[in-house]
Amino acid sequence: MSAEEDAKRVVRQYVDAFNRGDLNGLRALLAEDAEIQGVFGKGLFDKIEPIWRQLIEGYGMQLAIQELVAEGDIVAARYIESGTFRAPAFGHQPTGKSYELVAMEWFEIESGKIKRRWGARDAASQARQLGLPLDA
Repeated sequence: MSAEEDAKRVVRQYVDAFNRGDLNGLRALLAEDAEIQGVFGKGLFDKIEPIWRQLIEGYGMQLAIQELVAEGDIVAARYIESGTFRAPAFGHQPTGKSYELVAMEWFEIESGKIKRRWGARDAASQARQLGLPLDA
């Protein structure tokens, strides 16, 4: 298997674990010192885990891979992200509304683990669709 295919395999495992809400599975895919950056800030898993938990449990976030592009150990992913606001999250009560948007993530894979992950998505569109104030 090429380095690119191996790196894509790790990202597919990450998406699968995220969609199952398997935070232990996500942790297992990350290097011990993995840096995770996204809309809500950056940090190691222990700092990011409560954010991911709210996205999974509160917003019911799901990722559908549209495209993976790899060069060596670097993978760029484009998703359709969707969910329904079904449990309290980020200081707001659930609205029952759903959302769908394009999201992108960039991964650096090292020794079969995610060393760095950057994420970008249209948080303003998400807030509007979920019926939240734009500063949410």
